[in-house]
Formats: sequence, C-alpha cells, structure tokens
Amino acid sequence: MDTLASRQAISSFLFLREEPQPVDLAFVFGSPTLSSLQPAIALYQAGLTRRILISGAGKAPGFATEWQFYQAAAMAAGVPQSALILEKKARHTRENAAFGAALIALDPGWAQVRSMAVCAKPFHMRRAVMTLRRHLPEGIRLIPQPPSDPADLAAETWWRTPQGRERVPGELGKISDYALKGDLGDF
Repeated sequence: MDTLASRQAISSFLFLREEPQPVDLAFVFGSPTLSSLQPAIALYQAGLTRRILISGAGKAPGFATEWQFYQAAAMAAGVPQSALILEKKARHTRENAAFGAALIALDPGWAQVRSMAVCAKPFHMRRAVMTLRRHLPEGIRLIPQPPSDPADLAAETWWRTPQGRERVPGELGKISDYALKGDLGDF
C-alpha cells in the first residue's frame, strides 16, 4: 500500500463524523483544550439536545480539572447548570465511558437515552465510540460529533505535523491496547 493510501485508510478509520442531528444526550470527553465541548454546545444551542455529560478529571489550564474547565465554558455559552451532568473522576477513555454510563443510569436513566452525540477530539473518535459501546446498553445510537477546530488534528492533514505523526499512530496503538484488554465494544 502506498503512503497516500495508508494515510487515507488511517484517516477513514480514526476520524469519524456524522451530520448533527437530534440526540437525547451529548457525551463530552474532556481534554486540556475546549474544542471537544464545541459540538455539544452547538447541539444544545440549536435545540438538538437538552443534556450534556462532561467527563474528565485531568488537568486543564487555569482550572483544577477538565470537567470544571468545560463546565465554566458551557455555562458561559448559555448552557444552564441543570442541563449538565458532571463526571468528575475519569482519568482516561475507559473511565470516561464507564463512569459516564453509571451517571446516565442514575440521571436521566437509560429509558430516556436512545441516542447520544459523542464529542471528542477528531483523531480520538473511533476509540471513544468503541469504548462507549462496551459500557452502554445495547441499542443506543451513537453519533460521532468531533469539533471542527483548526487547532485540532484533521483527517486531511494530520501527517504534516510532528504532533500528528506522533499522536495518530499512537492512537492506533491505544486502540490495539484497549482491544486486547477487552475495553472496546463493536462499532
């Protein structure tokens, strides 16, 4: 396989995206930058979701944790506290999915959630979706909603930067590790 074909295969595998649509909940995977929150806020402001789950206890600039960083940004964008579900302990993708699913079971409850937007970094979307599949009840529709932030790695250009050449192959390795540990569900 030539280099172009390899890059395209990697991009089409990792970088998942669907058009915005109504969902019962937007599930946001935290990170030290706010871009993963952008699709959830856009869905909320467009009336396409009424609830946003924010997950992540990692460090964020100017805040103790990602969830606090994202909560402040969501509320500054007009999302009321009552629309937010805050998962405050997760340190990695598996914990985001497992701890977030446990919170959803309590509020709003799985009977109220049949579709979910998955909001995560573009190159991280495949692992986010497959990890959620492992931890959610069957039948929940997952709609990949990565941000379109120019600061994020993009499917069309990730290989042009040292960060992209490091992070994207690293993500493939993490998917392999998760698969070997049984942390992924079917796509």
